[in-house]
Amino acid sequence: MNFSKRITSMQESPIRKLVPYAQGAKAQGKKVYHLNIGQPDIETPESFMSSIRNFDEKVLAYSLSQGMPELIEEIIKYYKKYDMHYENDEILITNGGSEALLFAIIAVADAGDEVLVPEPFYTNYNGFSSAVDVKVCPITCKAEEGFHLPSRELIEESINPRTKAIILSNPGNPTGVVYTKEEILLLAGLAKEYDLFIIADEVYREFVYDGLEYTSFGNVDGIQDRVIIVDSVSKRYSACGARIGSLASKNKDLIKQILKLCQGRLCVPTLEQIGSVELYKTPENYFDAVNKEYEKRRNIVFEGLNAIPGVFCKKPTGAFYVVAKFPVDCAEKFAIWLLKEFDVNGETVMLAPAEGFYATTGLGRDEARIAYILNEDDLKASMDILKEAVANYPGRTI
Repeated sequence: MNFSKRITSMQESPIRKLVPYAQGAKAQGKKVYHLNIGQPDIETPESFMSSIRNFDEKVLAYSLSQGMPELIEEIIKYYKKYDMHYENDEILITNGGSEALLFAIIAVADAGDEVLVPEPFYTNYNGFSSAVDVKVCPITCKAEEGFHLPSRELIEESINPRTKAIILSNPGNPTGVVYTKEEILLLAGLAKEYDLFIIADEVYREFVYDGLEYTSFGNVDGIQDRVIIVDSVSKRYSACGARIGSLASKNKDLIKQILKLCQGRLCVPTLEQIGSVELYKTPENYFDAVNKEYEKRRNIVFEGLNAIPGVFCKKPTGAFYVVAKFPVDCAEKFAIWLLKEFDVNGETVMLAPAEGFYATTGLGRDEARIAYILNEDDLKASMDILKEAVANYPGRTI
Protein backbone atom coordinates (compact mmCIF):
# COMPACT_ATOMS: atom_id res chain seq x y z
CA MET A 1 0.00 0.00 0.00
CA ASN A 2 1.14 3.53 -0.74
CA PHE A 3 1.37 6.42 1.71
CA SER A 4 0.81 10.07 0.88
CA LYS A 5 3.71 12.14 -0.38
CA ARG A 6 2.88 14.60 2.40
CA ILE A 7 3.71 12.10 5.12
CA THR A 8 6.67 10.42 3.41
CA SER A 9 8.30 13.78 2.66
CA MET A 10 7.91 14.95 6.27
CA GLN A 11 11.23 14.78 8.10
CA GLU A 12 11.84 12.81 11.26
CA SER A 13 12.57 14.84 14.36
CA PRO A 14 16.36 15.25 14.57
CA ILE A 15 15.84 15.73 18.29
CA ARG A 16 13.97 12.49 18.91
CA LYS A 17 15.12 10.09 16.21
CA LEU A 18 18.22 9.02 18.15
CA VAL A 19 16.13 7.98 21.16
CA PRO A 20 16.57 4.23 20.41
CA TYR A 21 20.34 4.66 20.72
CA ALA A 22 19.89 6.38 24.08
CA GLN A 23 17.61 3.58 25.24
CA GLY A 24 20.24 1.09 24.13
CA ALA A 25 22.93 2.92 26.09
CA LYS A 26 20.76 2.88 29.20
CA ALA A 27 20.06 -0.81 28.73
CA GLN A 28 23.84 -1.32 28.87
CA GLY A 29 23.88 0.43 32.23
CA LYS A 30 25.20 3.77 31.02
CA LYS A 31 24.04 7.06 32.48
CA VAL A 32 23.00 9.42 29.66
CA TYR A 33 23.07 13.19 30.15
CA HIS A 34 20.29 14.48 27.90
CA LEU A 35 21.50 17.64 26.19
CA ASN A 36 19.33 16.87 23.16
CA ILE A 37 15.88 18.08 24.17
CA GLY A 38 14.43 21.24 25.70
CA GLN A 39 12.84 19.57 28.71
CA PRO A 40 13.66 21.84 31.66
CA ASP A 41 14.28 20.40 35.12
CA ILE A 42 12.91 23.59 36.73
CA GLU A 43 9.94 22.75 38.94
CA THR A 44 6.52 23.55 37.52
CA PRO A 45 4.78 26.12 39.76
CA GLU A 46 2.77 24.30 42.43
CA SER A 47 -0.31 26.33 41.57
CA PHE A 48 -0.71 24.26 38.40
CA MET A 49 -0.77 20.96 40.28
CA SER A 50 -2.97 22.16 43.14
CA SER A 51 -5.60 23.64 40.82
CA ILE A 52 -5.99 20.28 39.09
CA ARG A 53 -6.09 18.40 42.41
CA ASN A 54 -8.84 20.76 43.56
CA PHE A 55 -10.99 20.11 40.48
CA ASP A 56 -14.26 18.77 41.83
CA GLU A 57 -16.75 18.67 38.95
CA LYS A 58 -18.80 15.51 38.42
CA VAL A 59 -18.27 15.56 34.64
CA LEU A 60 -15.07 16.37 32.76
CA ALA A 61 -16.77 18.26 29.95
CA TYR A 62 -15.65 19.78 26.65
CA SER A 63 -14.19 23.26 26.82
CA LEU A 64 -15.03 25.91 24.23
CA SER A 65 -13.19 25.44 20.94
CA GLN A 66 -11.50 28.82 21.28
CA GLY A 67 -10.40 27.99 24.81
CA MET A 68 -11.61 28.69 28.33
CA PRO A 69 -12.59 32.35 28.77
CA GLU A 70 -10.73 32.43 32.11
CA LEU A 71 -7.49 31.35 30.43
CA ILE A 72 -7.89 33.79 27.57
CA GLU A 73 -8.43 36.57 30.11
CA GLU A 74 -5.24 35.67 31.97
CA ILE A 75 -3.26 35.66 28.71
CA ILE A 76 -4.66 39.10 27.89
CA LYS A 77 -3.41 40.32 31.29
CA TYR A 78 -0.03 38.70 30.64
CA TYR A 79 0.43 40.49 27.30
CA LYS A 80 -0.54 43.83 28.84
CA LYS A 81 2.63 43.61 30.96
CA TYR A 82 4.53 43.77 27.65
CA ASP A 83 2.41 46.64 26.30
CA MET A 84 0.56 44.32 23.92
CA HIS A 85 -3.19 44.73 23.99
CA TYR A 86 -5.49 41.93 22.83
CA GLU A 87 -9.22 41.35 23.09
CA ASN A 88 -10.98 38.03 23.80
CA ASP A 89 -11.72 37.42 20.10
CA GLU A 90 -8.05 37.88 19.19
CA ILE A 91 -6.68 34.87 21.12
CA LEU A 92 -7.17 31.14 20.63
CA ILE A 93 -6.02 28.38 22.98
CA THR A 94 -4.23 25.52 21.22
CA ASN A 95 -2.76 22.10 21.93
CA GLY A 96 0.71 23.45 22.60
CA GLY A 97 2.54 26.03 20.54
CA SER A 98 2.91 23.33 17.88
CA GLU A 99 -0.79 23.32 17.01
CA ALA A 100 -0.78 27.13 16.93
CA LEU A 101 2.08 26.98 14.46
CA LEU A 102 0.37 24.38 12.26
CA PHE A 103 -2.94 26.25 12.25
CA ALA A 104 -1.19 29.52 11.36
CA ILE A 105 0.58 27.93 8.38
CA ILE A 106 -2.65 26.33 7.15
CA ALA A 107 -4.45 29.68 7.46
CA VAL A 108 -1.99 31.84 5.51
CA ALA A 109 -0.54 29.55 2.83
CA ASP A 110 -1.99 27.26 0.17
CA ALA A 111 -0.37 24.16 -1.31
CA GLY A 112 2.59 25.27 -3.41
CA ASP A 113 3.06 28.52 -1.47
CA GLU A 114 6.27 29.36 0.38
CA VAL A 115 7.34 30.65 3.79
CA LEU A 116 10.65 32.31 4.64
CA VAL A 117 12.45 30.91 7.68
CA PRO A 118 15.86 31.85 9.11
CA GLU A 119 17.92 28.67 9.35
CA PRO A 120 18.82 26.78 11.46
CA PHE A 121 15.23 26.65 12.72
CA TYR A 122 12.88 24.71 14.97
CA THR A 123 12.31 21.58 12.91
CA ASN A 124 8.51 21.65 13.11
CA TYR A 125 8.56 24.75 10.90
CA ASN A 126 9.68 22.46 8.11
CA GLY A 127 7.74 19.41 9.25
CA PHE A 128 4.38 21.14 9.49
CA SER A 129 4.92 23.17 6.31
CA SER A 130 5.77 20.13 4.21
CA ALA A 131 2.81 18.22 5.67
CA VAL A 132 0.46 20.80 4.11
CA ASP A 133 2.47 21.15 0.88
CA VAL A 134 4.02 24.49 1.79
CA LYS A 135 7.68 24.99 0.98
CA VAL A 136 10.19 26.37 3.47
CA CYS A 137 12.62 28.80 1.84
CA PRO A 138 15.62 29.23 4.14
CA ILE A 139 17.35 32.46 5.08
CA THR A 140 20.78 31.10 5.93
CA CYS A 141 22.31 32.47 9.14
CA LYS A 142 25.89 31.68 10.10
CA ALA A 143 27.47 30.48 13.34
CA GLU A 144 30.32 32.95 12.81
CA GLU A 145 27.77 35.80 12.97
CA GLY A 146 25.97 34.44 16.00
CA PHE A 147 23.13 33.31 13.71
CA HIS A 148 21.90 36.87 13.24
CA LEU A 149 20.06 37.76 10.03
CA PRO A 150 21.89 38.46 6.78
CA SER A 151 21.38 41.70 4.84
CA ARG A 152 18.02 42.91 3.58
CA GLU A 153 19.20 42.34 0.02
CA LEU A 154 19.94 38.66 0.64
CA ILE A 155 16.57 38.13 2.30
CA GLU A 156 14.74 39.88 -0.55
CA GLU A 157 16.31 37.49 -3.05
CA SER A 158 14.16 34.71 -1.58
CA ILE A 159 10.86 36.60 -1.83
CA ASN A 160 8.63 35.82 -4.79
CA PRO A 161 4.88 35.94 -5.62
CA ARG A 162 4.32 32.60 -3.83
CA THR A 163 5.89 33.82 -0.56
CA LYS A 164 3.15 34.19 2.05
CA ALA A 165 4.83 34.51 5.45
CA ILE A 166 7.98 34.80 7.51
CA ILE A 167 8.32 32.33 10.39
CA LEU A 168 10.90 32.68 13.14
CA SER A 169 11.46 32.09 16.82
CA ASN A 170 12.75 34.91 18.98
CA PRO A 171 14.68 34.12 21.15
CA GLY A 172 15.80 31.44 18.77
CA ASN A 173 15.47 27.70 18.95
CA PRO A 174 17.92 26.05 18.20
CA THR A 175 20.49 28.86 18.17
CA GLY A 176 19.80 30.94 21.27
CA VAL A 177 20.01 34.13 19.20
CA VAL A 178 18.05 37.19 20.34
CA TYR A 179 17.28 39.32 17.31
CA THR A 180 18.00 43.02 17.66
CA LYS A 181 15.33 45.67 17.37
CA GLU A 182 16.83 46.61 14.00
CA GLU A 183 16.42 43.03 12.76
CA ILE A 184 12.80 42.89 13.93
CA LEU A 185 12.06 46.19 12.17
CA LEU A 186 13.80 44.91 9.03
CA LEU A 187 11.50 41.90 8.83
CA ALA A 188 8.49 44.03 9.73
CA GLY A 189 9.32 46.37 6.84
CA LEU A 190 9.68 43.48 4.41
CA ALA A 191 6.38 41.98 5.55
CA LYS A 192 4.61 45.27 4.96
CA GLU A 193 6.26 45.94 1.60
CA TYR A 194 5.63 42.46 0.19
CA ASP A 195 2.28 41.83 1.94
CA LEU A 196 3.48 38.93 4.09
CA PHE A 197 2.30 37.54 7.41
CA ILE A 198 4.75 37.17 10.29
CA ILE A 199 4.36 34.03 12.38
CA ALA A 200 6.30 34.99 15.50
CA ASP A 201 7.21 32.09 17.79
CA GLU A 202 7.88 33.88 21.09
CA VAL A 203 7.67 31.01 23.58
CA TYR A 204 11.08 31.90 25.09
CA ARG A 205 10.25 35.60 25.57
CA GLU A 206 11.40 35.72 29.21
CA PHE A 207 14.74 34.01 28.63
CA VAL A 208 17.01 36.86 27.51
CA TYR A 209 20.45 37.35 29.07
CA ASP A 210 23.28 39.83 29.45
CA GLY A 211 20.87 42.75 29.87
CA LEU A 212 19.82 42.65 26.23
CA GLU A 213 16.68 44.42 25.06
CA TYR A 214 13.97 42.16 23.68
CA THR A 215 11.63 43.37 20.93
CA SER A 216 8.39 41.52 20.21
CA PHE A 217 6.63 41.76 16.86
CA GLY A 218 3.60 42.53 18.99
CA ASN A 219 5.16 45.90 19.80
CA VAL A 220 5.82 47.01 16.22
CA ASP A 221 3.36 49.61 14.95
CA GLY A 222 1.88 49.42 11.48
CA ILE A 223 1.97 45.64 11.05
CA GLN A 224 -0.41 44.32 13.69
CA ASP A 225 -2.91 43.00 11.14
CA ARG A 226 -0.22 40.66 9.76
CA VAL A 227 1.43 39.46 13.02
CA ILE A 228 0.52 36.06 14.47
CA ILE A 229 2.11 35.35 17.85
CA VAL A 230 2.61 31.70 18.77
CA ASP A 231 2.99 31.13 22.51
CA SER A 232 3.04 28.36 25.10
CA VAL A 233 3.29 27.56 28.80
CA SER A 234 5.74 24.72 28.08
CA LYS A 235 9.08 26.43 28.58
CA ARG A 236 7.93 29.63 30.30
CA TYR A 237 6.51 27.74 33.27
CA SER A 238 8.34 24.43 32.78
CA ALA A 239 5.04 22.75 31.93
CA CYS A 240 5.90 20.95 28.69
CA GLY A 241 3.52 18.07 29.36
CA ALA A 242 0.52 20.35 29.79
CA ARG A 243 0.41 20.97 26.01
CA ILE A 244 -1.22 24.36 26.34
CA GLY A 245 -0.36 26.95 23.73
CA SER A 246 -2.00 29.99 22.24
CA LEU A 247 -2.26 31.99 19.06
CA ALA A 248 -2.79 35.75 19.14
CA SER A 249 -3.44 38.24 16.36
CA LYS A 250 -5.06 41.65 16.00
CA ASN A 251 -6.43 40.40 12.67
CA LYS A 252 -9.91 39.39 13.82
CA ASP A 253 -10.85 37.94 10.43
CA LEU A 254 -7.82 35.65 10.57
CA ILE A 255 -8.78 34.49 14.06
CA LYS A 256 -12.31 33.69 12.82
CA GLN A 257 -10.86 31.54 10.06
CA ILE A 258 -8.47 29.67 12.38
CA LEU A 259 -11.34 29.11 14.82
CA LYS A 260 -12.79 26.72 12.22
CA LEU A 261 -9.70 24.52 12.68
CA CYS A 262 -10.14 24.75 16.45
CA GLN A 263 -13.77 23.67 16.10
CA GLY A 264 -12.67 20.73 13.96
CA ARG A 265 -10.49 19.38 16.75
CA LEU A 266 -13.25 20.22 19.29
CA CYS A 267 -11.24 21.61 22.22
CA VAL A 268 -8.02 21.70 24.22
CA PRO A 269 -7.90 19.50 27.39
CA THR A 270 -9.98 21.05 30.15
CA LEU A 271 -7.85 20.17 33.18
CA GLU A 272 -4.64 21.52 31.66
CA GLN A 273 -6.41 24.78 30.84
CA ILE A 274 -7.56 25.04 34.45
CA GLY A 275 -3.98 24.54 35.58
CA SER A 276 -2.67 27.06 33.06
CA VAL A 277 -5.01 29.76 34.35
CA GLU A 278 -3.01 29.59 37.56
CA LEU A 279 0.33 29.48 35.73
CA TYR A 280 -0.39 32.86 34.19
CA LYS A 281 -0.91 34.24 37.70
CA THR A 282 2.64 33.25 38.68
CA PRO A 283 4.49 36.18 40.37
CA GLU A 284 7.05 38.04 38.26
CA ASN A 285 9.92 37.12 40.62
CA TYR A 286 9.55 33.54 39.39
CA PHE A 287 11.05 34.65 36.06
CA ASP A 288 13.87 36.55 37.78
CA ALA A 289 15.06 33.40 39.54
CA VAL A 290 14.62 31.11 36.52
CA ASN A 291 16.35 33.56 34.21
CA LYS A 292 19.38 33.79 36.50
CA GLU A 293 19.53 30.00 36.72
CA TYR A 294 19.54 29.58 32.94
CA GLU A 295 22.15 32.30 32.54
CA LYS A 296 24.44 30.40 34.94
CA ARG A 297 23.88 27.20 33.00
CA ARG A 298 24.52 29.02 29.71
CA ASN A 299 27.88 30.21 31.01
CA ILE A 300 28.90 26.69 32.10
CA VAL A 301 28.12 25.23 28.68
CA PHE A 302 29.65 28.10 26.71
CA GLU A 303 32.87 28.01 28.72
CA GLY A 304 32.96 24.20 28.56
CA LEU A 305 32.54 24.15 24.78
CA ASN A 306 35.22 26.78 24.28
CA ALA A 307 37.63 24.67 26.34
CA ILE A 308 37.34 21.85 23.77
CA PRO A 309 39.96 22.19 20.99
CA GLY A 310 38.34 22.65 17.61
CA VAL A 311 34.84 23.50 18.86
CA PHE A 312 33.36 26.85 17.82
CA CYS A 313 30.31 28.74 19.01
CA LYS A 314 29.30 32.30 19.77
CA LYS A 315 27.77 32.93 23.18
CA PRO A 316 23.97 32.48 22.93
CA THR A 317 21.94 35.29 24.45
CA GLY A 318 18.48 33.76 24.84
CA ALA A 319 16.30 30.65 25.21
CA PHE A 320 18.35 27.71 26.57
CA TYR A 321 20.11 26.35 23.50
CA VAL A 322 23.40 26.71 21.68
CA VAL A 323 24.45 25.39 18.28
CA ALA A 324 28.16 24.57 18.18
CA LYS A 325 30.49 23.47 15.39
CA PHE A 326 32.47 20.31 16.22
CA PRO A 327 35.69 19.06 14.62
CA VAL A 328 33.98 15.88 13.42
CA ASP A 329 33.17 14.33 10.05
CA CYS A 330 29.46 14.14 10.83
CA ALA A 331 27.67 15.33 13.96
CA GLU A 332 24.99 12.64 13.66
CA LYS A 333 27.60 9.89 13.48
CA PHE A 334 29.36 11.50 16.43
CA ALA A 335 26.10 11.59 18.44
CA ILE A 336 25.41 7.91 17.70
CA TRP A 337 29.01 6.97 18.57
CA LEU A 338 28.64 8.78 21.91
CA LEU A 339 25.67 6.55 22.76
CA LYS A 340 26.79 3.25 21.27
CA GLU A 341 30.53 3.15 21.77
CA PHE A 342 31.72 5.80 24.21
CA ASP A 343 31.47 6.49 27.91
CA VAL A 344 33.52 7.90 30.76
CA ASN A 345 33.10 5.77 33.87
CA GLY A 346 29.75 4.56 32.57
CA GLU A 347 28.46 8.01 31.61
CA THR A 348 27.89 9.65 28.23
CA VAL A 349 25.94 12.50 26.65
CA MET A 350 23.20 12.82 24.04
CA LEU A 351 23.28 15.65 21.49
CA ALA A 352 20.86 16.80 18.78
CA PRO A 353 22.66 16.84 15.40
CA ALA A 354 21.98 20.18 13.73
CA GLU A 355 21.75 19.12 10.09
CA GLY A 356 18.02 18.48 10.55
CA PHE A 357 17.53 22.10 11.65
CA TYR A 358 18.50 23.31 8.16
CA ALA A 359 16.58 23.27 4.87
CA THR A 360 19.72 23.86 2.79
CA THR A 361 21.31 20.52 1.93
CA GLY A 362 24.73 19.99 3.47
CA LEU A 363 24.55 22.72 6.08
CA GLY A 364 24.90 21.86 9.76
CA ARG A 365 26.64 18.55 9.12
CA ASP A 366 29.35 19.34 11.67
CA GLU A 367 27.04 21.13 14.13
CA ALA A 368 24.97 20.00 17.10
CA ARG A 369 22.42 21.67 19.33
CA ILE A 370 22.90 21.51 23.08
CA ALA A 371 20.08 22.31 25.49
CA TYR A 372 21.42 23.59 28.81
CA ILE A 373 18.46 22.40 30.86
CA LEU A 374 20.32 20.23 33.38
CA ASN A 375 21.59 21.31 36.79
CA GLU A 376 25.06 22.86 37.09
CA ASP A 377 26.85 19.70 38.26
CA ASP A 378 25.38 17.62 35.45
CA LEU A 379 26.30 20.25 32.87
CA LYS A 380 29.88 20.40 34.13
CA ALA A 381 30.10 16.60 33.97
CA SER A 382 28.62 16.65 30.47
CA MET A 383 31.18 19.16 29.23
CA ASP A 384 34.03 17.05 30.66
CA ILE A 385 32.67 13.96 28.93
CA LEU A 386 32.23 15.85 25.67
CA LYS A 387 35.80 17.13 25.79
CA GLU A 388 37.17 13.62 26.20
CA ALA A 389 34.81 12.31 23.51
CA VAL A 390 35.98 14.84 20.91
CA ALA A 391 39.60 13.96 21.66
CA ASN A 392 38.90 10.23 21.13
CA TYR A 393 36.38 10.26 18.29
CA PRO A 394 37.68 8.27 15.25
CA GLY A 395 36.11 10.74 12.83
CA ARG A 396 37.79 13.79 14.33
CA THR A 397 38.82 16.24 11.60
CA ILE A 398 41.64 18.13 13.32
